[in-house]
Amino acid sequence: MIGGNEDIRNLALEQTAKLLDVERLCKDHDIGFQVMCSAGLAFKETGDSLYLPAIKAGAEKLAARFSPVTGVIQSWTWDKYSYPVIIDNMMNLELLTYASELFDVPQWKEIAISHARTTMKNHFRSDYSSYHVVDYNPIDGAVIKKQTAQGYADESSWARGQAWALYGYTMMYRETALPEFLEQAKHVASYLLPLLKDRPVPAWDFNAPPESIGQDDASAAAIMASAFFELSQLTHGSPASKDYRHQGEEILKALSSEYYLCSPGDCGGFILRHSTGNYNKGSEVDVPLTYADYYYMEALYRYCR
Repeated sequence: MIGGNEDIRNLALEQTAKLLDVERLCKDHDIGFQVMCSAGLAFKETGDSLYLPAIKAGAEKLAARFSPVTGVIQSWTWDKYSYPVIIDNMMNLELLTYASELFDVPQWKEIAISHARTTMKNHFRSDYSSYHVVDYNPIDGAVIKKQTAQGYADESSWARGQAWALYGYTMMYRETALPEFLEQAKHVASYLLPLLKDRPVPAWDFNAPPESIGQDDASAAAIMASAFFELSQLTHGSPASKDYRHQGEEILKALSSEYYLCSPGDCGGFILRHSTGNYNKGSEVDVPLTYADYYYMEALYRYCR
């Protein structure tokens, strides 16, 4: 048990119990986040079979969004697109790889690998920055367009999207041991390291215009920190491993400063300030966000391991 505090453990289990039927609300790919960050972690922690139905049901719902024609899992059901896939979707693949082993359903892991490979092929530019949205033709699997929904521009580098990419491919290497995913994670890291050198908590978009460049995204930083620590562990013994860990530490130092870290009683119970949900729509701008806190805590845990 992390930290060994029974009160905190019991509180976590109490709150997790409220999410055990979250798969019923599945409307998009985010079911992977919702299940693995609740029932998935609870089962890993306790081994209690209480959490197995939620994990299995979530994996079934996520796998049902996969098309062998496109080779990827559809993210949204939205009339604006034909078959949209966002870089965020990489994070949901852990539910499939984990549930595949847990319930002996090999095709779930195969779906995750297919999605990661197809995303690697179509989502990334030559510098290993990532598009936010790739829309596919569901009839023949061809790419229709590449654009953004939450970034500054179609060709800009939306900060949280780059964080999802770094974390997603690092996780997929851990889950599959396929070298191609480690290489992709290292490429994304090489793209990010120079950008984070002088600003460890990035603006909401690395290409943000002058009028919005001051708006940070602490959530992107927290996700990157957690991913850098894991990538450092997975590349232990290499020169790059030290660089990854150092960058994770620099991000944690920044996020743990008075500017980002909420004081007890502030922020309505959240931990971090200054995250950005969707700047373009004026939604969740300069606010605390649940996933910023989640990955900040995970980064702290990985830092201490």
